[in-house]
Amino acid sequence: MSGGVPGRSSRARRILRGPRPEAVPTLIARACVLVGVLDIAGGVFPRFRHSRMHAMAEVLPGSFGPFAAAVSLADGVLLLLLAHGLRRRKRRAWRAAAVLLPAGAVAQFVYRHSVAGALISAALLVVLLRHRDEFAALPDPRSRWRALANFVLMAAGSLVLGLVIVSAHPNRMVGDPSLADRLTHVVYGLFGFEGPLDYDGTTSWTVAFSLGALGWLTAVTTIYLAFRPEHPAARLTEEDEAKLRALLDKHGRRDSLGHFALRRDKAVVFSPSGKAAVTYRVVSGVMLASGDPIGDVEAWPGAIERFMDEAKAHSWTPAVMGCSETGGEVWTRETGLDALELGDEAVVEVADFSLAGRAMRNVRQMVKRIERAGYETRVRRIRDLGEPELARIRRAAEDWRGTDTERGFSMALGRVGDPADGDCLIATAHKQDDEPGEYGDLKAILHFVPWGPDGASLDLMRRDRTADPGMNELLIVAALQAAPKFGITRVSLNFAMFRSALARGEKIGAGPVLRAWRGLLVFLSRWFQIESLYKFNAKFQPRWEPRFVVYRASADLPRIGFAAMQAEGFVNLALPLPRALRRRKVAAARPCAHAVAEHDVRAA
Repeated sequence: MSGGVPGRSSRARRILRGPRPEAVPTLIARACVLVGVLDIAGGVFPRFRHSRMHAMAEVLPGSFGPFAAAVSLADGVLLLLLAHGLRRRKRRAWRAAAVLLPAGAVAQFVYRHSVAGALISAALLVVLLRHRDEFAALPDPRSRWRALANFVLMAAGSLVLGLVIVSAHPNRMVGDPSLADRLTHVVYGLFGFEGPLDYDGTTSWTVAFSLGALGWLTAVTTIYLAFRPEHPAARLTEEDEAKLRALLDKHGRRDSLGHFALRRDKAVVFSPSGKAAVTYRVVSGVMLASGDPIGDVEAWPGAIERFMDEAKAHSWTPAVMGCSETGGEVWTRETGLDALELGDEAVVEVADFSLAGRAMRNVRQMVKRIERAGYETRVRRIRDLGEPELARIRRAAEDWRGTDTERGFSMALGRVGDPADGDCLIATAHKQDDEPGEYGDLKAILHFVPWGPDGASLDLMRRDRTADPGMNELLIVAALQAAPKFGITRVSLNFAMFRSALARGEKIGAGPVLRAWRGLLVFLSRWFQIESLYKFNAKFQPRWEPRFVVYRASADLPRIGFAAMQAEGFVNLALPLPRALRRRKVAAARPCAHAVAEHDVRAA
C-alpha cells in the first residue's frame, strides 16, 4: 500500500463509521412494536381487556366498542409497519408518526373520553418532536414492485389475523362453523361484506369493523405505494462514466476489478478533488461497493468519506465486497470498519504460463482432445469485430446464460460489444457443423475486460450446451497464449470464495473444525459452485490474491451476505418476466444491455 495515504484522527474515524443505530430511534421503534402488539391484542382478544393488562390497555388507542376495536387494530398494524422505518431513522416514518399521534390523541378523547390516553399520545409526540434531528434519513431506492409486494404480504397477514379475529369469540359464536366457513367470512369481511358467521350481541359488529379495517389498510397502503412518486435507484450517467474511464486510464492497473465499476446499474460518489471514486449499488438497505476505490490512492479517503456520508444520509448499511488487501487496509483505517477475508482471486502471469509439465497434464490433454474434434479458437479485441458477428455473439450470450436470473455484480460488466468497450478481449470457439444453427459455427464465448494497459480480467464464460465439455479450458488457454500479441502480461480469472479453507481443509493434519468448515463449503457447493470454481481456477496454476469484505459490525454480516447474493443474482425477490418477453425487451435495448456475466464452470 502506498505510504502517502493520509491518516485521520480518531474523532474523524468515529464520524465516518457511518449510520450505527442510535439509541433514541431504536428505543422508539421497539416501543412502537410493543404498543402495536398491545393495540392488536386489545382489539382482537376480548379477555385481554379484562386481564391484569387492563390498566395498560386503558391508555392505548381504542380498547372498547366495535369501532374502537377496529381503530385499535388498525393503529397496531400501522405502528408495526412504521417501526422499521423509525429504527432506520427515516424522515418519512417520523412524519407519519407525528401525524398519527395527534390523531390518536383526538380519538382517545372523542371516542373514549380518555384524558390519560390523550396525554400519552401527546407525550410521545413531544418526544418525537424533541428528537426530530435523529430522523433525517432520506428514502431508499424504490419501484412499483414494492406495491405488489405490500399487497401480497398484507393480504396474507390480513387472512391470518382475520382467522384469529373470527375465532377469538368462541362463546359468542353461533353454531360450530368449519374452517372453510371462517375463511369465507374473513374474505367477505376484508371487502366489507357480511359473511356466513353470526355472533351474539355487538360482537358481529366488532368482527366486521376489525376485518374491514384490515381490508382498508391493505388497500390504502398498496394504493399509496403504487402511486407515490417513484424514487429509482441511481444509475451511472454518461458524465460519470466518462470521469471513471479517465480515472481508469491513469490508475486502472491497480485493481483487476476496476473496469467493472463501469456497470451502468451502479451509482458513484467522487472525492472532492475528483481524483478518486467509489461505485456502489443499494440492495435491501445495504450500500454495497465492490473492489477498491477507483483512481489515485492518495484521494481514496475523500471518496470513502463521501461514500460513508451518503450511507449515513440514507441510513444504509455500508459494505464493500471483494476489495484487495490494500483497499481493505485503507477502508478500515479511514472508517473504523472491520474486514474479513472472503476468498482469493486467481491471477495467471502470462510469462509463466505453459501447458508443459505434469501439473498441466489434465488441461493439456483436454485441449488437445477438443482441438482434434475440429474446434478452433479466435482471440480478438471487441473493436475488431463487425456488427453482424457482435450481434450473433450477444444473442448467444443471452441464450446460453443457463439461468433465468442474470448474474453478476462485483466481477461482471453486464454487457458485451458496447462501442465504448473496444479494448475488451473476446475469445470464441468455433466448429463447422453439417447443419449450422442460429449462431453459425459459434460454440463458446469468453469475454475479458481491461486491467490497465497490460492486463485482462475475466468477465463472462458462456457455451453452447451441446458443445463438447472443456470449452472454458480451451478458451482460457487460447487467451493466455494469445495474450502477448495484445501486450497482456497478466490475466485475472474467477474469484474463489473461501479458497484457503478448502485448500487447508483437504490437507493431512487438518483439525476437526477446519474439516467441518470445509465439509459445509462442499455441501453448499451444490448450489453456489464454491468448490468447483476453486478447482477450476487451480488447474491453471495461478497465484492467489486475497479479497476481503468490509463491514460495520458482525451483526450486519448476514444482511450483507443476503444483499450480495441478491446483487450477484443468486437470490431474486422480483418477479421475472417470461423468457419470450425478456428476449423482446433485450432486443430493443441498446447494445450494452445484451449480456450479463455469469461464471459458469459446471461443465468444466
